[in-house]
Amino acid sequence: MFNNEELERVKLKALEDGIPIIMDETLEEIKKILINNNPKRILEIGTAVGYSAIQFAKYAPEAIIDSIELNEQRYYEAKNNINNIGVSDRINLYLGNAVDILPTINFEYDIVFIDANKGKYPYFLKEGIRLVKANGYILADNILFKGYVLGDYNKHKQRTAVRHLREYIKESMENEILETKIIHVGDGLAVTKVNKK
Repeated sequence: MFNNEELERVKLKALEDGIPIIMDETLEEIKKILINNNPKRILEIGTAVGYSAIQFAKYAPEAIIDSIELNEQRYYEAKNNINNIGVSDRINLYLGNAVDILPTINFEYDIVFIDANKGKYPYFLKEGIRLVKANGYILADNILFKGYVLGDYNKHKQRTAVRHLREYIKESMENEILETKIIHVGDGLAVTKVNKK
């Protein structure tokens, strides 16, 4: 049985520890996509403490979720959280850099969810297109990055992240097999349908 109390504890602890997790309003949008499409396999790039992967398991009851996390401490915390909630049979965790792991994956996914290093978003999009099924979805969280991406932000500190997020949006809007809409929830969610043959 799905342990909702434990899930709420995971959420509160992440917020307390300052670990970025999916925002409620963003989750609401993704929940609609999961319920409407009933995916069988989901790829998540950026596990953090496992909160979003667990939510996906909840709203896509038939899905197997593969999730990649770079940070060792978060990886073990996610593993622990997933075990405690009772969904470890449906969530596979990979420890390491997604840039190294993605090329080794050959599954086909109904949905690819990106929530990791902002500077690598264009690369994750390219791999997402390769790995997602025809008519599948690529979802990118934090695409508007505190509003900097659509503004004229050019300060040194976040310049690279902002440049790569703009590049992601441009590519996802201009690639003829992709249909993208940017939803202004949370920190911005890019929803891309992949119309490949």
